[in-house]
Order: sequence, then C-alpha cells, then structure tokens
Amino acid sequence: MTDDFFEANVAQLSLEFPSIKEIAIASKSFLYHQGDSSVYAYWIKSGIVKLSHLTAQGTEITTALLKKGEVVGYSPSHAEPHTMEETAQAIGDVQCYCMSHNDFKAMLLLHPQLLWPVFEKTYARKQKTERKLRTILTQPVEIRLATTLLELAEMFGIQCSHGYALEIHLTQQDVADLIGASRSVVSTHLNNFRNSGILDYTRDQICINDVALINAYHQM
Repeated sequence: MTDDFFEANVAQLSLEFPSIKEIAIASKSFLYHQGDSSVYAYWIKSGIVKLSHLTAQGTEITTALLKKGEVVGYSPSHAEPHTMEETAQAIGDVQCYCMSHNDFKAMLLLHPQLLWPVFEKTYARKQKTERKLRTILTQPVEIRLATTLLELAEMFGIQCSHGYALEIHLTQQDVADLIGASRSVVSTHLNNFRNSGILDYTRDQICINDVALINAYHQM
C-alpha cells in the first residue's frame, strides 16, 4: 500500500526530498484558500479534508471530501506556483505530509510504485465529480441526498446499531453544499428520512440505516 510505503520510508524520503515534513492541521483550519498561490502538495496521512469552490455569485460548493492517501494542492497541468481553484479545509484534525511541487514530482519519478496509486485516486476523484455533476443536473434533491448519504457511509462510515455512523461531523449546511441544494430543503428531507427510520442524527453525528436507505432509494 502507498501509505505503508510512507510510514516505512518517511525518514529516507525526507533525506532524498528535504521539503517533506509532517504537519498537523487543526479542525476547521485551512491548508490553503481559493486564489492562493500554491507551491506545496499535501498527502493526507489521516483525517478528512474538504475541497470547496466559491462561485462568482458567492455560493460555496463542496466538490469533494478526501481521506487518507489523497493528494491535494498539486496539479501537473499547471505552472509552478499556480493559483488554487478551490479551498482545502480540515474536517476534524488532519495529519498530512507537505512537500514542494518539485519534490513531489521528483519523488513520483524516483519511486514509481507511488505513481499508479496517485493516478488511481486522482482518476476516481474525477469520475466521482462528473457523476455528482450529472446527478445535480438531472435528479431531484431527495435522490441527490440519498445518493450522497450512501457514498458517505461507504467512505466514512463505521458500523453501529443503525447501520453506519459517519466518523465525520457534517452540519446540514455541509450536506447541502455537497449536493447543491439549500439548507432548508435538505433539512426537510433529512427530517423525513429520520421519521421513516432511514437515519438518525444528533448535533455531532449522522447514523445511516443503509439497508433502509437503499430500499427507499429504489422506490423514489
């Protein structure tokens, strides 16, 4: 596994690529903001990073939630440094490896066993973004919400008595940003799901009955 390679070889990698350092990002703090000039790549070691984009109309759109093994802040298609098109924020405490773009590129070339996992994760993120766009453009809010909750359960869920409890704290506004809907509309659907036994939630956690949600999804 790529992350095992880092854990086993981080000392040697730091000698080969002096800019590599492990940093801690406190919950709600930012790795970078949209519009910043980026010179660093961040490889997530633990925790969850939210990517969001602020539109010209002032609307914030959550484009992705990323976890261990994902890389943010780096794009081979841009010059170095380049202006970031999204904001990266820690959801909960995050540990990551930070390195210069040049060192990141050189590391992938020197250690090609890292290259394929980075490509796979980047491609999977692109596919997920395209699916999300199609869903937002073609599906009603209820289906978009159900689809997103199932994806969150798969990515960030831990088993509980309901089915899966999300190991990340998401507000109703966070969920609304993920699916491109207003908070009030999402709140109504979440309450309907809870009244139907599909999920339960408190101030700090969402618990998803995935079996009930899948059954409800097929009836929508």
